[in-house]
This record gives sequence, C-alpha cells and structure tokens, in this order.
Amino acid sequence: MRGNGLEQSPPRRKSFSWRDYRDLLIAAHQQLRGPIVLVWDNLNVHKAADLRKFAEARDWLTIYYLPPYAPDLNPVEGIWSLLRRGWLSNVAFSTPEHLIQRIRRGLRYIQYRSHLIDGCLAETGLTIKPR
Repeated sequence: MRGNGLEQSPPRRKSFSWRDYRDLLIAAHQQLRGPIVLVWDNLNVHKAADLRKFAEARDWLTIYYLPPYAPDLNPVEGIWSLLRRGWLSNVAFSTPEHLIQRIRRGLRYIQYRSHLIDGCLAETGLTIKPR
C-alpha cells in the first residue's frame, strides 16, 4: 500500500556475498599483518569466480576446500546428520516456514545438549578448549 507508511523495503541479504568475504579478508590481513590460510566448505559463495580471482591475485591468501562431503573433517556435517535423522525425517513439509520451524527446533534442541555437539566434534578429532 502506498502513502500509509507501510511500504515494504526490499529484502535484505541474510548471508555474506563474495564481496563481504573479500572485505573481511582484506581487513583481517591488514590487522594480522601476515598470510591467511582458509579451509572452506563448498558453499557456493566460497567458490564464486570473483572470489577465486581475488584470492589468486593475493600471495598472502591461500584457500583449501574441503571435499563435498567430509564428516570426518567438518563437524557441521554431524549436526546436519542429527537434523536429517531426527527433526527432518519422515515429514512432509507444507510450507517453507514449516521446514524452517523444524530446523530451528532441532538446532535449539542440539544447542542445549552439549554432548551432541561434543560427539560431532569427536568424529573430527577436534575439541573445544576454553582459554
């Protein structure tokens, strides 16, 4: 509706663009004053052509990519596995909101059960050590 102050603004991006990653890497390099080595998953923005060109042109930046599915290297794969086998299994989602609701419920459950997160980390050999 126009003229009543209820105009909708365009939706805002909820994730980083390749430019956001570029700017973050430049800022980190300036602050750290040394080389940066990244180990990234296969998120489409991590493999964007412009980001790859940027990285190739910087001798201080090295990027390694995890294999497409690497539960033994990436603890996030374990979290997704818990969600797929639990809150997302055997459900016919009626709307995108229904799917989002189930994912959030599952993540909230996992968040408050540290033994589940510890189990996902243990598969990778990683641990969380307080400073």
